[in-house]
Amino acid sequence: MDGDEVHDDRGSREEWTLLFWTSLAVIIPVVITLWCSTQRSKRKIHTKEFFRKSKHGWHYTDLFHKPTYCCVCSQHILNGAFCDCCGVCADEQCLRRADRSLVCKEIMAPPRPNGTSEHHWVRGNVPLASYCLVCEQQCGTQPKLCDFRCIWCQSTVHDDCIPSMTDRGRCDLGEFRSLIIPHHYLYNVNKLRRRHPEDYSKLGSSCGRGWTPVLVLANTRSGNNMGDDLLKQFRILLNPVQVFDLSKLAPSKALQLCTLLPPGSVRVLVCGGDGTVGWVLDAVDAMKLKGQDPFLPQVTILPLGTGNDLSNTLGWGAGYAGEIPVEQVLRNILDAEVVKMDRWKVQVASKGLYFRKPKVLSMNNYFSVGPDALMALNFHTHREKTPSFFSSRILNKVVYFLYGTKDCLVQECKDLDKRIELELDGERVRLPSLEGIIVCNIGYWGGGCRLWEGMGDEPCPPTRLDDGLLEVVGVYGSFHCAQIQVKMANPLRLGQAHTVRLVLKSSRMPMQVDGEPWAQGPCTITITHKTQVLMLYHSGEQTDDEDEDADTSASETESPGPHDSPGPLGARL
Repeated sequence: MDGDEVHDDRGSREEWTLLFWTSLAVIIPVVITLWCSTQRSKRKIHTKEFFRKSKHGWHYTDLFHKPTYCCVCSQHILNGAFCDCCGVCADEQCLRRADRSLVCKEIMAPPRPNGTSEHHWVRGNVPLASYCLVCEQQCGTQPKLCDFRCIWCQSTVHDDCIPSMTDRGRCDLGEFRSLIIPHHYLYNVNKLRRRHPEDYSKLGSSCGRGWTPVLVLANTRSGNNMGDDLLKQFRILLNPVQVFDLSKLAPSKALQLCTLLPPGSVRVLVCGGDGTVGWVLDAVDAMKLKGQDPFLPQVTILPLGTGNDLSNTLGWGAGYAGEIPVEQVLRNILDAEVVKMDRWKVQVASKGLYFRKPKVLSMNNYFSVGPDALMALNFHTHREKTPSFFSSRILNKVVYFLYGTKDCLVQECKDLDKRIELELDGERVRLPSLEGIIVCNIGYWGGGCRLWEGMGDEPCPPTRLDDGLLEVVGVYGSFHCAQIQVKMANPLRLGQAHTVRLVLKSSRMPMQVDGEPWAQGPCTITITHKTQVLMLYHSGEQTDDEDEDADTSASETESPGPHDSPGPLGARL
């Protein structure tokens, strides 16, 4: 019995020992994981707070696109941060030291006694294929922290060549000096006792002849989410005060910077889709209401959305995917021409709701009712539910195609001619059997299709951006829309008018204004002229349609002059 008891005690101790070590083996990794997760979370909070308080525009990354070296310890960086304003890079250990010792771009600073700016040199990590300002040999070729770059004029120079620079301190702001707001200009503006447009013009004359500063307004949610990367690149090339993220600051507040610059000199680059452009143009209209007409900017577009019909009309292309560097984008802005563009007021008065104010919208591109509005409504509804699924421009076009194919079978908008009445400048228009009506202000529709001046030999008045006229066409269904987009059919031209009135007598119909769709019950829609805005036209790139039209016109008649062109160039200033 004693032997059995000893054996049982020993077995029990072994079981408890095994249970103890097993529990320890499970608990210790869990505790370590929880502790690491807590420390990582604390570090993330501290880093975020540190970035918020810093004068640098730090961005943490663990993947640099090229070999990068810390500007403090000169070692190769694996995990670290970079400043998207001045380009300084630092690893995690040197980050706080870099923040204290290395000065970022100053948006406002006093000028030198002779009125010029100084170079602001940052050592190392110079751009690829950059050349020395002195000896004109390639910089940054050695695998270490070497050579210098000026964060204002983007000039690069070798370590050994800096002492031999003839004018070492003077910085002329480089190639884009006419687009940059110098830090000394804002300093002088801040010293003004009275704020008068003439004073701004005098200060602007010190920035050089032909100074037309550009403000960059980017929507980080447009297109392929390229807005954030574009913001970083423009902050490097320009004064950071010129670059705005529209997800953090409304256009109306960003455009207030125009009132501190010489009247009529400011250009605004909108990085986004047609909806973002409309948002910015509404803010420009708000400036008129505040009596700020002398400070109204000229607006240009870098298309990031899906449709981008306004951008296509103005010669800026159907979509930007990084195929050209941002430096070339700025060069195109320098060469662009100013045109006027009509904006329209769309007033929707619902039937039976006499005590409710009519819904008022602004229109730049087009208004439509029918199958194309139905596709936009279905797309918009599903994108609101799962926005991450609609981050690719190509995928968005595929989804549009699927919705159009579905409507070809269902025909939800048939018998439109029995449910709607159309008036052009007060005259009733008899409608054939249609499914959709499109009212256009610009030359392009549906992602690059020309509606009014498409294929065919029928003579028609030309479209212009500044003539105060709208072009009205009809479509027979979704399949007809698809045929128009691949140039196999033409829409039905219903006419041109200064005022368009549509009366929806019964049922609900899908409608859209510039890609913003909704379902509308019985109502009266009135489209009237609202105002004109100044836009920038780029003639350096042509769409396929423009190339074909140019070839045809060249073979038939002599090429028209800039003021005879039927397109937007007929509105040049």
